Amino acid sequence: MPSPTLEPAVIRQAAQWLVRLHADSADAQEHAACARWRAADPAHEQAWQKAERLARQFGAVPPALGVPVLTRKTAAVQRRALLQTLAVLGVVAPAAWLGWRQAPWQGWAADYATATGERRHLDLPDGSRLALNTASAVDLDWNPRQRLVHLRRGEILVQTAPDPLQRPFLVATPQGRLRALGTRFTVRLHEAVGDGDASTTLQVLEHRVEVTPAMGFEPPQIVSAGQGLGFTASTFGPLQPNPDEASLAAGEPGWTQGVLYADGMRLDDFLAELARYRPGVLRCDPAVAGLRISGAYQLGDTDQVLRMLAATLPVAVVQRTRWWVMVSPLQA
Repeated sequence: MPSPTLEPAVIRQAAQWLVRLHADSADAQEHAACARWRAADPAHEQAWQKAERLARQFGAVPPALGVPVLTRKTAAVQRRALLQTLAVLGVVAPAAWLGWRQAPWQGWAADYATATGERRHLDLPDGSRLALNTASAVDLDWNPRQRLVHLRRGEILVQTAPDPLQRPFLVATPQGRLRALGTRFTVRLHEAVGDGDASTTLQVLEHRVEVTPAMGFEPPQIVSAGQGLGFTASTFGPLQPNPDEASLAAGEPGWTQGVLYADGMRLDDFLAELARYRPGVLRCDPAVAGLRISGAYQLGDTDQVLRMLAATLPVAVVQRTRWWVMVSPLQA
């Protein structure tokens, strides 16, 4: 029998208890009071257990912010629960806020999500396969007419399987819709920077993908294997060749194997990619931004990658806290 839906009020209470007990000032009396609250109602204990699981799943994400996903009610209810939960952020450490900043609420309400630095592989209902990169989130909509993946955040690798019902395999992003033509491909969302628009990047590894922008100002475009395409809701960018084969591991994007490849990459671009896999802020001083870097770097230990940079380039890694790092020129 499925568990009963948790009431938003109970979720908020669980959030508040998690924040209080994770604070440095929590004492034995507060722990005892939380234990009494959990014992007072089975729903309290259910909310607490789910909240703790979420806290472990998202790691640096403040527990209070993860709690709205405990209910599967409408998005409007989830948004209200999130906004009410934000009221307790005054007692959350700044480091926790920096960790949360990289995993916004869209991910918590999604069917499947990854935290910063996490990767996940899924077998879909039709036999297709889906890989989620760091800080990514998707919803699935399987019905008699279509197989639809909503990419809410981050980056995915899709490997489609034949469908006996001949349903199209679609990936939807805020910028448009992609239709697989018997293929394997990656899709990545990019947030708007400065005056630019948010965008989606497609890279086709096998066969072809048809792309239709959300606003429909341009006709659909076919992208073939070995090609990449960036697009906004209204315009296509130019077709580009996919990265050199050296950036693939056994025919897969390096990130699926936990590797970041660089071949003469600018240091600022390299650090921007590395920052996707670690919580907090990672910055590059403009004075060293143009340095070039090559190699294969393990994403499972980004601190070790930074140490390697300091050992091989004329740079210093200035680490104020675990959550704030600057790569600067090496001082004589």
